[in-house]
Amino acid sequence: MNSIPESNSIASRRSFLKSTTVVTAAAVASQAIVAPAVHSQEPAKDLQPLRIALVGAGGRGAGAVDDSLSINEGIELVAIADMDAKVAASVRDAMSKRHPGKVNVADEHLYEGMDSYKRILDDKSIDVVLMATPPGFRPRYVRDAVDAGKHVFAEKPSCVDPAGFKICVETHKKAEANGTAIVTGTQYRRQTSFIEAIKRIQDGAIGDIVAATSRYCANGIWYRPRRDGMSDTEYQIHNWMHFVWLSGDQIAEQAVHNIDAMNWLMGGPPESAYGCGGRFTRPDDSEMWDNMHIDFMYPGNRLLSFKCQQIPGSESSNGSIVYGTNGSATIGSFSNPCEIRDKTGNVVFEIKGDISAAYKQEHKDLIDSIRAGKPIVEFIQTAESSLTAVMGRMAAYTAKKVTWEFLTGESKLDTYPPELTQSSELPKPAHAVPGKTKLV
Repeated sequence: MNSIPESNSIASRRSFLKSTTVVTAAAVASQAIVAPAVHSQEPAKDLQPLRIALVGAGGRGAGAVDDSLSINEGIELVAIADMDAKVAASVRDAMSKRHPGKVNVADEHLYEGMDSYKRILDDKSIDVVLMATPPGFRPRYVRDAVDAGKHVFAEKPSCVDPAGFKICVETHKKAEANGTAIVTGTQYRRQTSFIEAIKRIQDGAIGDIVAATSRYCANGIWYRPRRDGMSDTEYQIHNWMHFVWLSGDQIAEQAVHNIDAMNWLMGGPPESAYGCGGRFTRPDDSEMWDNMHIDFMYPGNRLLSFKCQQIPGSESSNGSIVYGTNGSATIGSFSNPCEIRDKTGNVVFEIKGDISAAYKQEHKDLIDSIRAGKPIVEFIQTAESSLTAVMGRMAAYTAKKVTWEFLTGESKLDTYPPELTQSSELPKPAHAVPGKTKLV
């Protein structure tokens, strides 16, 4: 019998850091298919250098800029913005050693504070901005970058609530109109094993898809205590994983990778979600749950049984299994293999994964598409997967069935604090309680 493959590790490089328009039918129906890579024919020595900047210099931001500098020629890192200038300087120094000749960040181009990203967007000489802040900022920051005419790499998730999703949809349209790229950090879409396995499944290798199971179960996550003198805003950004307006909870921030793969496989987002979950081990001021169990129903009455958890001391399990009328397929997480079995359980196809190459490929595709004058814009697809995760979270938090139609048309949920500044006082953290937490 097939079993979901266990993960060997949880990627450490991810450690860091209202529109009322109803989403168009075309946006909702768009299929999560990665844009093909567009490769420049120019030799590297003849390339006009592209100037890139990083916003959010934590583990994920450092990983993203390292991947871009590693795989691309003719680019130069020229500015970094972060809540802490020391963190920005540390990334600058590390990248200078790893990529000599590709880093030129003067001290005056190390920007500090919540609004420091605006200094980068105001710099007309900067071509590409890598956005790796906590997810709660992403819809608004990417919108501002597109308004400033920048090409963007945006980490996942794209949004943490329906209000942010609507911003993403409008930003995607604006980027297409402007001719600016938005490539997102959903590296499985550029992992050869996923691309080949999903293509075979969609071509009928296991017959008609009937159902699927998916897990993103880990054994804990970091927690950062409050430092003396921190405002509420500064503390929550410092400890961002534990606040829903910033992370979206585990299902949106981390488990969205598997949800994105399932949306890609199914050809779009599910119609509804119903779920449950709870919390046992989180710190008192954490808003996160420990676990969620969600049934997503996709068009065609296809069920995805989805589970995610972060419980210290638990057994990790990460991956997906797809069941069809003529067989089944296992889609391995990280670099684990993908395989397809026939109805008798015999393996008829297997392919190894390479997640390191996929991390780099998303940055190569971005730069190649810019140079070719055919910028990739994929913000809606990743926003749909992010909103799917939000739908599951809202269903579990409220103990209600939540539909895609409600989220994209009626929901008024906007978790972003109004009139937010770096010194803002924020409401006391509180976790959701099913039966009491309302569906908004």
